[in-house]
Amino acid sequence: MTRNVLISGASIAGPALAYWLGRHGFQPTVVEVAPALRQGGQAVDFRGETHLTVLERMGLLPELRRIQTGGSPIRFVDERGRTLLDLPAEFAGGEIEVLRGDLARVLYEHSAPYTEYIFGDSIVSLTETSSGVRADLQSGISRDFDLVIGADGLHSNVRRLAFGPEEDYVSHLGYYAATWQLPNVLKVGEKSVGYNVPGRLASIGSDHRDPARAGAFFVFAAPELSYDRHDPEQQKRLIDNAFSGLGWEVPRLLASLHQASDLYFDSISRADVETWSTGRVCLVGDAACGATIGGMGTGTAVVAAYVLAGELARAQGDHRTAFARYESRLRKYAEGCQAGGDRTGKFLAPATATGIRLRNALLSRRLFLNGMLKLGEKVSSTVALPDYLAASAGDWRGLH
Repeated sequence: MTRNVLISGASIAGPALAYWLGRHGFQPTVVEVAPALRQGGQAVDFRGETHLTVLERMGLLPELRRIQTGGSPIRFVDERGRTLLDLPAEFAGGEIEVLRGDLARVLYEHSAPYTEYIFGDSIVSLTETSSGVRADLQSGISRDFDLVIGADGLHSNVRRLAFGPEEDYVSHLGYYAATWQLPNVLKVGEKSVGYNVPGRLASIGSDHRDPARAGAFFVFAAPELSYDRHDPEQQKRLIDNAFSGLGWEVPRLLASLHQASDLYFDSISRADVETWSTGRVCLVGDAACGATIGGMGTGTAVVAAYVLAGELARAQGDHRTAFARYESRLRKYAEGCQAGGDRTGKFLAPATATGIRLRNALLSRRLFLNGMLKLGEKVSSTVALPDYLAASAGDWRGLH
């Protein structure tokens, strides 16, 4: 029977899956290329009944509510700082918003009693055998596992090794995004402040825990760029070039970029994998059906981890049956959530001045704004979630 499961990635989907696998009696091992849990990062949110149901079954809701940011209202301004559009906190923050680093820590702590964690290492090759998968790690370790799960994001290493090159599965959506931490040079309070010119957004929001600190968030339109994903200095030059010469407070924000040690930079892209599993290898979260921003990827990852672990338990480790049920139950839901990411760049940084004015005019209408919020909640709550733990304690036959 399947017992030992190797998971690549210790951000969100990986620890969430490890938690549920451990609860169902499996023995998960998580390997993470970073030397430790990643700290900081942008806020992520959960919204709708489906997300909250999984968090409640994990016992995480009280803790997440204690550390939630409360969301940030967003104010868009012109070059002189005059307000053009105000958006309420719930527009971006959902029902629960937490910093990505805080969520990763909570998931790690809850999964650690069941899980072996290996930091500072990564998978370099996978070889499927008649009874399992041999995983060779960069450190020189080779071990056999019953299953391997790629929970390692849009640029999944497991997907590349088991399914094929990234360019076969990841599509560029025409924009790039960057975040970094900086002193609160603009003295922004509870509201994040953003400035647009066609195809570009520069914004800053205060740190909810330390008002003296802030986070910059930049988005710009560009065709697919060739750059080293592991070279932050090269990425800083790309951002500098994209925003050079702009007004408002952009020069001050760019000045802070060159001192930043925590830059996040990536394309706004989406992953589309025709089948989420091959043999004894399966994908979960953004690796299978993700979008960089705006696709409710964090909530979808937590839901997918719950379903994948539950289906493996229900199938008593029969990975073929479990993988098929997992994908059948979740694909339509995940793709519906993911679709929101296709519009993110165009919403944050419309390509024309007319597009910026139209966005601001529409979202200034409360009726239109409420409709968008309700649509997001509806999309994120369109899948029925079996109670796998209750079934495992009783009878699986009643589970649909």
